[in-house]
Amino acid sequence: MDDYFSANAIGNHADENARLALEECIKRQRIDRRVSALVIPAGHCGMAIKLARHGASVTVGDVAPLQREVENRALAAGLCDEIRFVPCTLNELPAEPPGMPYDIIVLRRGLCCLPYHQARNVVRQLLLQLKIGGKIYISIRGLHSELSEGYAGRERPIEERFAPLSPEVAEKYDVDQPVCLYSERNLFMLLLEAGASVLRTLTTTYGNVKGIGVRV
Repeated sequence: MDDYFSANAIGNHADENARLALEECIKRQRIDRRVSALVIPAGHCGMAIKLARHGASVTVGDVAPLQREVENRALAAGLCDEIRFVPCTLNELPAEPPGMPYDIIVLRRGLCCLPYHQARNVVRQLLLQLKIGGKIYISIRGLHSELSEGYAGRERPIEERFAPLSPEVAEKYDVDQPVCLYSERNLFMLLLEAGASVLRTLTTTYGNVKGIGVRV
């Protein structure tokens, strides 16, 4: 529910990471001529298609059953040569996915389904797949969003905050597993502890959190 990217609206806080990632792609394209990007998970492939249309060679990471859907969307967009699929989950990232090292990684959602220490390890591993100076754009569900209403982990420190949503919220958002909701400071510290230089963090109008880290 932290994925508020829209095909027609890139400008408000909810879409800020998408806008900034596209701006970064355009800037690097002018300098390097070829930009490599990883988008994980696929979603509806909108972000991957936008990056590819701006000159990037894009790898999309997601569970294997979605491969045909991603490839069909790339085909429909006329971008088969620019978008490739790699089967993976956040718990099982490939050591050397195609296209690495990347200029840009967009992690759209999913980290909150992991305990904090596992999420930190995932971000650390993704940072190692970036070029020096490459950027990772993270979106995550917020501790101060609607999802926190009745959330059992609300008062726990981030290292221990892994709990189910309230039954009403879990049913509304179809989330039936424990989650770790983040404050903006929590995401800042996650990036820092994973080894990134933190470029910025922000909280959206929906209460979810976004951040940008740089590999140094």
